[in-house]
Amino acid sequence: MVGKDKPAFHASRHGTAITFLLIGIITTTSILSVSTLILNQDHTARAQQQLQANQTFSPSVEEQQQLLEGKSFQIDNMTFSHNTASVNGIQMHYVMGGQGDPVVLLHGWPETWYAWHKVMPALAKNYTVIAPDLRGLGDSSKPTTGYDGKTVAEDIHQLVTQLGFNTIFLVGHDIGTQIAYSYAAAHPTEVEKLAVMDFTFPGFAPPGITPRWWFLFHQTPDVPEALVQGKEMEYLSWHLRGLAYNPAAITQEAINEYVSKYSAPGGMRAGFEYYRAFPEDAIQNENYSKTNLTMPVLALGAAFIPVLGGNITMPTIISGMQQLAENVQGIKVPNSGHFIAEEQPQFVINQLSDFFGRNATNSIR
Repeated sequence: MVGKDKPAFHASRHGTAITFLLIGIITTTSILSVSTLILNQDHTARAQQQLQANQTFSPSVEEQQQLLEGKSFQIDNMTFSHNTASVNGIQMHYVMGGQGDPVVLLHGWPETWYAWHKVMPALAKNYTVIAPDLRGLGDSSKPTTGYDGKTVAEDIHQLVTQLGFNTIFLVGHDIGTQIAYSYAAAHPTEVEKLAVMDFTFPGFAPPGITPRWWFLFHQTPDVPEALVQGKEMEYLSWHLRGLAYNPAAITQEAINEYVSKYSAPGGMRAGFEYYRAFPEDAIQNENYSKTNLTMPVLALGAAFIPVLGGNITMPTIISGMQQLAENVQGIKVPNSGHFIAEEQPQFVINQLSDFFGRNATNSIR
């Protein structure tokens, strides 16, 4: 990512040229280097068929409408429901269940609310769990604008307000961490505790950290959408498996779920728009950083990411939060890559339960 003195990820003409060169290199070489991670193209169609057979998470069109009106379902004998709310000019889909103090879970890219499915049942025993699909992603509306941290945080804030909660425990992963930070900075008295996972804050990257190829690629206008169309299964699988310490932890069921949502009209573009908003996020973060967060913060970072060279000495989420908050507990998660909640769910359950002040003893599937 970029340093604090360089607004994040803003591509110059030279940067754009490098981006197109990277695209050519990636197109001609990546298939060989990641062949064990790539699935056949026709798996996309089969994935869609499999999803339609799974009424819990991927219903037919008619069933989906029922779900969005509040239909209940179960994960590990805990009941949740699909819901929608009109917030900030969009329709936001969210999953909700449990009882107790509210815990809001904000997913990252390229995921949806389903990123939390392994930790939600345990948390729901002691908390009211709220897991939205961020603007543009999953079953939420896909507007053309509004993907910066401040705007999406307002989406979430309006949802929380509609649900009648004054204060929350807030959790974010990846781009969800940016949204969580923006929320906490804008409404510091309404976030009791903040937990964030594996993200490099725009404008607050450690010295020497440079953007990965996909950051530049995703920020290029229109090109990623054109090149990835019809190959969402291959492209997203590379990220989901390549950024994981244990690729098997990201199940095919989960990949099918994400591909189904991102391959819907506008889904991939919306995901790329979060990257295109990084320069604006950097400016917003700089302004927010003038007042450090004072609520307790738990920062969980990956210990090992294969495509980033293996062992991570200092996760950028920890160094970033230390610049933005006063009371930070940083933990490098053992045997985990980027997708911490899916790779080490019991670890996440234990950490969040201890941090928020509740105990959860049930084990993970």
